[in-house]
Amino acid sequence: PAPTSQPPPTETEAERAAGRITSPPPSAGHPPTARPNELPPLPNPPPLPPLLRKTPFPPPRQPRPRRGPAARPAPRPPRRARRRRISRFASSLPGFRGALKQRYSDFVVHEVARDGTLVRLTSFDLPDERADTDDEAEADLPRALESFRLLCGDADCEVLRGFLSSVSEGDSDVSPIILSPDADKAHRLEVHDFFKRNFIFLVTDTVEHSDGVQRCIRVRLRSGPRGRRNRTGIGSSEPSGWRDDRPFDSRGSVTWPYHLGKFLRFHLYKENKDTQEALRVIGKMLGLQPRSFRIAGTKDKRAITTQQVTLFKVHASRLAALNNKLTGIKVGDFNYVKEGLVLGQLMGNRFTITLRSVIAESEDMIKVAVDGLIKNGFINYYGLQRFGSASVPTHLVGATLLRGEWRSAVSLILDPREGECDDMNGVREHYKEHGDIDVAIRNFPRRLIAERAILQRLKKYPGNYLQALMAIPRTLRLMYVHSYQSYLWNHAASMRAGMYGLSGVIEGDLVYKKECPGEGTVTDASENNDDHTNASEMDIFAETLPEETIQSVKIADSEDLLKAVYTLEDVVLPLPG
Repeated sequence: PAPTSQPPPTETEAERAAGRITSPPPSAGHPPTARPNELPPLPNPPPLPPLLRKTPFPPPRQPRPRRGPAARPAPRPPRRARRRRISRFASSLPGFRGALKQRYSDFVVHEVARDGTLVRLTSFDLPDERADTDDEAEADLPRALESFRLLCGDADCEVLRGFLSSVSEGDSDVSPIILSPDADKAHRLEVHDFFKRNFIFLVTDTVEHSDGVQRCIRVRLRSGPRGRRNRTGIGSSEPSGWRDDRPFDSRGSVTWPYHLGKFLRFHLYKENKDTQEALRVIGKMLGLQPRSFRIAGTKDKRAITTQQVTLFKVHASRLAALNNKLTGIKVGDFNYVKEGLVLGQLMGNRFTITLRSVIAESEDMIKVAVDGLIKNGFINYYGLQRFGSASVPTHLVGATLLRGEWRSAVSLILDPREGECDDMNGVREHYKEHGDIDVAIRNFPRRLIAERAILQRLKKYPGNYLQALMAIPRTLRLMYVHSYQSYLWNHAASMRAGMYGLSGVIEGDLVYKKECPGEGTVTDASENNDDHTNASEMDIFAETLPEETIQSVKIADSEDLLKAVYTLEDVVLPLPG
């Protein structure tokens, strides 16, 4: 590398903290300012990150470019981007400018499901809620009975056969049966699982003998289309002494159809609405709390988006009936499933973006810039939406929260803001001058959730700013701190690109570990297994974890550089926790 007349800038511990860079190397970029195999000496880290010391980050020193035709200066990022510590590009091309989201229809988002399919709204048809036919059940009956005979013996098999015969004759008052005593708990669990898999119209529980020692399994007819629920179990044909007069131990709903999955999965299509706002509207019409809905991730407000949602024990017909009443929201593609969604259960999102009012040197420059984006990628910064569109970025509020400056945080949220409409700023100015909480609550619109929550709590606890901040919904409070976390990450990504360029991996980079043959990156569940966790539970747990948690990382060494094992796409930066 060419020598420079000034030493490379150093980093603080907070400036080294960060997340991921996923851009491939550009064809031309910043020249490196340090030897590839050497890292600059680091000073002792300060006790707190710069923002926590109430001082802004010093602007990073720009490496001196080479002389000559290849030394084209990189374009200067917009002011808003610099405030979010986005100060480097993956390419030195001048690029072009355009209006993003001039119309909400310019930003179309489709969620990508775990199986790789694109989530689209394609049908308003209701799913078939009918149970399997009796003919199908009877066809499997001999096989199921033979499996039960091998599991529990001939005597219990004949008792079950007679019970099923009474059920098939239409006797809805058929009495429960009690199987032979079974002291082996593991075997009893296996029998319970057998009935869940093979006879979903039957319910089992465990009862004990009056001697308090012997235990056995009781079988009854489940509520639903196959029969009426017998609650007490009186009339059992088994010998006396068994406590079969107790109510059945049923932990499930007695009204939900036994053959349907307990979660309704549907596709939510929305226009120019926040995800939580759309679900709040649907929940209000159904008389449900917003927490009844489960999603894999939130989607942009100013956009047209489609995503998966699950809802616990609600029939599709109730949801489909809302389509004629909803504005800018549609639901469809209904399906009943066994498990609800959790955050992170998606492969990603696919964006279709329209740019308007494009300004560039020429059409050829636009083509060159787009081709460069396709070829070279981009630095995977946290986008501006993470920091909010207001003149007071959310990461500044997060910094005051981390410092414990509750009054300052409240002021940042409530005080007048540059660029806000005059009417809204008038309300903020009036409250700042007069402190009239009642007037402010009446004039703040309901969409300003944080402001209204703070004011209402201050009315109840005057001067208690910590209590006021705790009134903000937890997800919104976390957003402020996560925004500061993203701010630090963006700054570290900018410094990594500025100090060492984007020509490739250097020694000391943190990279995703390449999986060798026969080597897995997920911890073997059997290593830390105990009596309360089995392998299947661990598999389910691993599927719900974000990719970053599962995939292991390593520090790139000189051997990795010689073998060219890793590319810039493998480089990651840790998030400050």
